[in-house]
Amino acid sequence: MTYDGIILGSGHNSLVLQAYLGRAGLKVLCLERRHIAGGGLSTEEDPRHPGFLHNTHSFFHRALNRMPWYRDLELEKRGAVYLEPELNVALILRSGEALEWWTDFEKTANSFGRFSPKDEATLRRWRSDFLPIVEHILVPESRSPPIPPERRTHLLRNSAEGRLLLEVSALSPLEFVQREFEHPLVQAALLFFNGLREVDLRCRGFGHHVAALLASPGKAQMCLGGSAALAHALVSAVAGSGGEIQTQKIPRRILVEHGKAIGVETSDGAIYHARHFVASGLNPQQTFLELIDEDQLPQDWREKARQFKYNLMAPLFALCVNLRDRPRYKAALNNPELDKAFMVIVGLEDIAQFPEIVRHHEEGTIPPTVMWGATPTQFDPSQAPPGRHTAFMWEKLPYRLQGDPRNWDTEKDLHGQAMLDLWTQYAPNLDDSVLDWFTRSALDTERTFPNMHEGDLLVGAFANGQIGYNRPFPGAGHYRGHIQNLYLCGACCHPGGNITGLAGYNCAQVLLNDLGVRANWAPPPAEEFLGKL
Repeated sequence: MTYDGIILGSGHNSLVLQAYLGRAGLKVLCLERRHIAGGGLSTEEDPRHPGFLHNTHSFFHRALNRMPWYRDLELEKRGAVYLEPELNVALILRSGEALEWWTDFEKTANSFGRFSPKDEATLRRWRSDFLPIVEHILVPESRSPPIPPERRTHLLRNSAEGRLLLEVSALSPLEFVQREFEHPLVQAALLFFNGLREVDLRCRGFGHHVAALLASPGKAQMCLGGSAALAHALVSAVAGSGGEIQTQKIPRRILVEHGKAIGVETSDGAIYHARHFVASGLNPQQTFLELIDEDQLPQDWREKARQFKYNLMAPLFALCVNLRDRPRYKAALNNPELDKAFMVIVGLEDIAQFPEIVRHHEEGTIPPTVMWGATPTQFDPSQAPPGRHTAFMWEKLPYRLQGDPRNWDTEKDLHGQAMLDLWTQYAPNLDDSVLDWFTRSALDTERTFPNMHEGDLLVGAFANGQIGYNRPFPGAGHYRGHIQNLYLCGACCHPGGNITGLAGYNCAQVLLNDLGVRANWAPPPAEEFLGKL
């Protein structure tokens, strides 16, 4: 069986890549080890309770319907319809007060002002200063193959916006927040939001993430029907472009001949040939250490793959519940708007909690709970039987509990009960509303999605220089994998994990350019738009 190209793994980045290549006239096969395509875009029916749907891995999507590939592939017409609730996030305190993020910036600023007028003014200033940086630099950079960091720095220094970005980027998120904001709750909230992006708050080079978040027009969204609806829409786009997806196919080896990737062998002995390329949506260890024969790759590349680091703080622990009635928070008695909140955060009161959370992750112990989640059925009743609800809470917890991830198999339900008890303190009606619940640990994530090593949903830390042109590591940061005709298209590439589709979008630009195929949809290269600043 011969194809123009073969893609390993059917995560959303791979599907975006495959759809664009098919639209360019290429015959492309995607091989997926699981029984279903879409990777973390998973919406599962509770087998014990028919009709109760749970988004077990991915739920909050940021500005997804503003992505270029969402428009180009006509995904809304294919069933991926997004909501962006107005009260986007509410951080509820034990006192009943709440810090609120709205799609309406004025409402957000007013909420900050109730805690600190000075912080409200700071919020307004940084949003104003970073709006052009987000629009003209950061968003376009995320949608283009990266350029070498020295060249990027040289170009950024030619404009006031670029110089401000470099200045703020030199800080860590922690340093930026402590320098610019005064109220400990405001500081904690901004760092928590930064943590949702999985960047270590102590790591210098990422201070701009907080300012960019303040200026970003896109807020948290959800897909009607569940996150799997986006996967289904992408699969439809692939099929519409002539692509083929084969599930339950475990890759055994990338075939290399005369220094070129020429195909893939699967665990069942099947061999698939590729005329032009093999693209991997897997992590670097899987691609370079497990699937390529040792004599086909230089030792320095194998060592770089071996040294690729994963996020300490990325693993998620999930508590998923089936409900008679949605959570009704005590705080809404004095602030009825909270009944409309989309993402709800509880357990976070002060910036002083962060060092303890980090310490617990480093020691493999469970910190005092800070958790966030939503009730999808409040906005989309189709995800539960009539009159019923599903809801969830997530928490960042260490992968190696007491030094061994297998300890989660015996401890996860105990911790799930503790989370439910805490949740009930904020929403007392849960005492009578919970029909059933289950948990998912970081070890469960890794078992389901082996590319998310150590439960790292970002598939690689942003520390140790693993960013931009050097992500996943120096030499592989332009979506090419040393061996001719071998490409990388997964979250281990720029701009990283979360549901953005941009690694696949950018890889499509590189791959089609290498094949000499014109991509009329491609944006200007980074060198060009940064040169015009």
